[in-house]
Amino acid sequence: MLPIRTILHPTDFSEHSAYALWLACALARDHGARLVLVHVAAPPTAVYGGDILIPVPPDSHDEERQRLDQLQVPDTVPTERHLMEGDAATRILDVAEKTGSDLVVMGTHGRTGLARLLMGSVAEQIVRKAPCPVLTVKTPFPAAFPATGASREETVNA
Repeated sequence: MLPIRTILHPTDFSEHSAYALWLACALARDHGARLVLVHVAAPPTAVYGGDILIPVPPDSHDEERQRLDQLQVPDTVPTERHLMEGDAATRILDVAEKTGSDLVVMGTHGRTGLARLLMGSVAEQIVRKAPCPVLTVKTPFPAAFPATGASREETVNA
């Protein structure tokens, strides 16, 4: 069996990421692994006003930091949270390597065709280049919740 000690969960705060987080928490709990949450923010863009460069305020990612800190993880799962700037795929791969991640659990929007070609796919780049296995989550698990009526948080904390 593959030893899972560190699980990396990159998030963009989408619904797909929320389901991937639910799965990552369950796996971390079941394997006694630590969970590393990472959000990669776009670098701030400089604003030009004529001949004047208007600097970006230093707290430009406060909202993203707050959203990252508010992600609910069971108390029994040791968790690290990282907010970074730059190219999402590059930074996620860096974190996977630096933390010695044994598994990456991430959501994917499932774009195909022209949308994927034009916008690229962070998940695809991670799958191709990650130093460890990658589990992508495209849709929710509909059968996991209706049977008991329990919420996602109640199921993870059980």
